Amino acid sequence: MAHHDRFDPDRFVEDCRRALADDSPRHAVHEVVARAVADPAGIDAALGVPERPGLHPLHAAPDLTVIRVVWGPRMVLRPHDHTMWAAIGIYSGREDNTLWRPMPDDPQGRIEAAGALSLGPGRATVFGVDAVHSVVNPLDRMTGALHVYGGDFFHRDGSEWSPEDLSRLPLDIDRVRAEFDRSARLMDLMAAAPAA
Repeated sequence: MAHHDRFDPDRFVEDCRRALADDSPRHAVHEVVARAVADPAGIDAALGVPERPGLHPLHAAPDLTVIRVVWGPRMVLRPHDHTMWAAIGIYSGREDNTLWRPMPDDPQGRIEAAGALSLGPGRATVFGVDAVHSVVNPLDRMTGALHVYGGDFFHRDGSEWSPEDLSRLPLDIDRVRAEFDRSARLMDLMAAAPAA
């Protein structure tokens, strides 16, 4: 990729915002994300190599949220929905998604596994409004991703599902943030532990 095409976070957000005007915004945004993650070194050069797990917003508005997501080593996020479309691209590491669907007529709103999708560097995908997925970083190192949502990701009435019995619960965004904090603390503990 030519030097003048180096990843620029502000331009990336502008390109995503422009794509919202497309007839199929989620697919147009997916193309923007796919172009960006095709140059992983450019993203690292612009944002720095991922060092701490966390949700790092690049843009937050009622109609569009852009987040740099850094998954901690072996981090797991329980099944959840977005209630909006999402375009997700990986530029470092790996993100393994389990896709879920509702169990018919289940009074507790339980779900069942319906598929899987593994994304590595340079790969991007798009999820529809009704998608439910859980995420695992299967690696012993961090995974860096760009997530773009067609709405306000941090202020919404979504759902998550219990890892114990897969019953439906209201989404708790503070609990989600706490998972990233927990992963960061685990990394600190591992770094401080004496070598075996």
